[in-house]
Parts: sequence; structure tokens; C-alpha cells
Amino acid sequence: MAIASFCLLAFLPAPVAPGAAERGAPQPTARDKCPVCGMLVAKYPDWTTAILFNDGSPAFFDGAKDLFKYLLDPARYDRKRRKGMVAIMVKEYYGLFWIDARQAWYVLGSDVFGPMGRELIPLATAAAAREFKKDHRGKGIIRFSDVTPEVMKTLD
Repeated sequence: MAIASFCLLAFLPAPVAPGAAERGAPQPTARDKCPVCGMLVAKYPDWTTAILFNDGSPAFFDGAKDLFKYLLDPARYDRKRRKGMVAIMVKEYYGLFWIDARQAWYVLGSDVFGPMGRELIPLATAAAAREFKKDHRGKGIIRFSDVTPEVMKTLD
């Protein structure tokens, strides 16, 4: 588990730029596909997550689960081999606004499913995560650095 967390942190050497998530992300076009599953991302705007790179290019995902799959194994999913992440963003479940993925709280094992089934549900605050967990029979609450390959296996 510690090795996976280290690998994730090693891939993300630079912190997300302050305020990057608040500035928003470009919207996916009708042609943008999730690099993990190939799904057309624009069909699921409430679940969209994104990585913004130094070169200005975005990568869009159809949910936090696929975003983390990408982050845990970028060589497998990024054929462009982009480097230098400026921001990693998720949509806050209740408010549907962009938040920094590293600051979010994620609920596991709830009765809410995303486009690809079981999902990590991003919330902006610990209180919102606790409320969501209670209301939707969640199994746990984790933070960005707690997402490991073992956690991801519980979602597939």
C-alpha cells in the first residue's frame, strides 16, 4: 500500500497550482474520450474529472475511479506521455463544482453508482462526506493519498 502511494506521489511531483480548480476546467467536447475506458466524457457532465497539463492539454475522465486508475498507472493510459500536471480536478457531488482532487474527501462503497458502476464520490468537506456516507450507506471515507490499487480493486 505504501509503495502504491509513493508511486502516485512520485508521478505527481509538483503540487497543484493554488486556485487552479477554482478557475474551472475546460469542458470536454463531444469527441473527448476517457483514456481509461474510452467512454465519451461529455455524456456524463456531473461525473467529469480532469487533469490539466503544463502544455495546456486536458485529459478528461468519466469519474474519479478512472481518474485514479490513470494516476496509478499513467504509462498504461497516456499514449501522449504528457508531463507536468497543473491541476487535478473532480466535481463535488452535491454542488457539481470543480474542486482540487487532492483536497477532496472520497466516499467508498455507497449506493450511488457512476457511469462505470461503483465510484469514489468526491465531496468538498469532511462534514459533507460524513453526511453522504450516512445517507447513502457508504463503507468508508478516504483522502487522495489513501487511494491505492487495493482500494481500486474494491470498485471493479
